[in-house]
Order: sequence, then structure tokens, then C-alpha cells
Amino acid sequence: MLHSMTGFARQSVESDIGTLTWELRAVNHRYLDVQLKLPEELRPQETAFRQLVSQTLSRGKVECSLNYRRTLNQSQEMRLDFDLIKLIGSRIDDIKVKLNDVGHVDPIDLLRWPGVIQQVEVDAEPLFAEAGALLETTLAAMADMRASEGERIAEMIRSRCDDIEKLADSVKARMPAVLDASRQKQRDRIEKLDVDADPGRLETELALIATKLDVDEEIDRLGSHVTEIREVLKKDEPVGRRLDFLMQELNREANTLGSKSGDTETTKAAVELKVLIEQMREQIQNVE
Repeated sequence: MLHSMTGFARQSVESDIGTLTWELRAVNHRYLDVQLKLPEELRPQETAFRQLVSQTLSRGKVECSLNYRRTLNQSQEMRLDFDLIKLIGSRIDDIKVKLNDVGHVDPIDLLRWPGVIQQVEVDAEPLFAEAGALLETTLAAMADMRASEGERIAEMIRSRCDDIEKLADSVKARMPAVLDASRQKQRDRIEKLDVDADPGRLETELALIATKLDVDEEIDRLGSHVTEIREVLKKDEPVGRRLDFLMQELNREANTLGSKSGDTETTKAAVELKVLIEQMREQIQNVE
């Protein structure tokens, strides 16, 4: 099953320790690039979070943002550092002595002073466990989304493979007529020159022309690549790089087919092949 590299997932959980929210965004990338944005309390778990992501995703640029809002415990009083408050007050009095126009100090401003309000420390282990479990849930949601998008891409690729086979079959069916037309064209040219041509030499030249126009090998390789693409789509593993390589091989055969073209219909088929291959290649750039 194909998995797209693009995806989005957002999951939240509320508990006694507060509200945790993971938000994941992923886009295509050659390798796995994990970018984490964590609150200060959860920075020590960055390595563990990276490992969780890498266990689920193998390619893509993934932005992982975690928001943590602590629960206010109404049963506990707000802890204040009164020693620090007294020290600040003393310094304010010193300023008032030196500057007569100093106004009244708002107590709220004192509360904003760093260190005046002492936060109750959160028990780290339950917080880490909760964040890790939520990340796994969020990753699973993203994986489902990427799988759904991957299946859509797979259906498109299968459809284009069917079209490639139809074009290849049509070119192969036309080749006898194309070769006959090319031989007759050479004979007509010789007749117009009104010269006696060596029959043996003529047959040799016609055989060379037929060899240059023969596209059986290219048609066979196109079919082989299409068969392999269908087999790759069945694999339950990352196959984006393999599919990208097969697109290069398909494009090589389409170019050769176009260079050997003996009539306008074959040229047109080669161009249509390149269009189909490019349509697949664009989508495969997003495949894990």
C-alpha cells in the first residue's frame, strides 16, 4: 500500500496535569526531517519523541508542535516569594527617596516580576508518558490520512499504466504497416531516379531501415516496467524511490520510441506516453 508524504493530524487530551495538544504537518522530502516545537517542560523528551516519529514515518518533512496548558489547582494557594517582594519594595523606597515624583507602585506589577510567583513543579514522568501516548495516537491519525491519499495516488498510477499498455499495443500493431510503407517509399524513390538498383543491395538497405524502425524491444521493456510498477504497488513498505526510478526507465523507453518513430502516429503515441509518465512522476514525488 502506498503512503503519501503529505498529511496533517491534530489530537488533544485533557487530564489532571493539564491539556496537551499535538499538531503534525508533513510535506514531501527526500529523507525524514523531523522538526519539533516543544514547551520547556517537555524538552528533555525530544529524542524520545523523534524516535516515535521515525518508527511510524520513513520520509517527509514533518513539523511536530506540542502545546501544554497546565491545570490550575484551586486547592493550592499561589506561592509567592515574599523575601523577593520585600527586597523589591525596599529598592522602590530607595528610589522614592532619590526621586520625589515616583508614583504609587501597583501590586500587580510586582506579581509580574520574574520569580515572585513560584510555580508548583509538575511531576515530569506522568507528563512525559501522557505526551508520548498522545503523540502515538496523533501519528496513527496522520498515517491513516497518508494511507488514504496514497491509495488515491496508487489508483491514478494503475490507470496510467493501463493507458501506457494500450498505447504500446497500438504502436506494436501498427509496426508491420509502418515497415511496409517505409520499404515502399524507398522503392518509389529509386524508381523516380530511373536507375537500375542492385537487388541484393536494395534488400540490405531495406533491412537496415527496418532495423532502425523496429521498436519491439522498447515495447517489451515498457510492458516489463509497467508489470513491475503494479507489483511494487502491492508492497507494504516505502516504495517511493523505486517508483521514481521506474519512471526514469519508462521515460527512457518513450524517448527511444520517439527517436525511432517512422510515422506521425508513432510520434504522437511517444508524446502521449511522455505525458502519462510525467503525470505519474509528479504524483510519485509525494509518495513515501
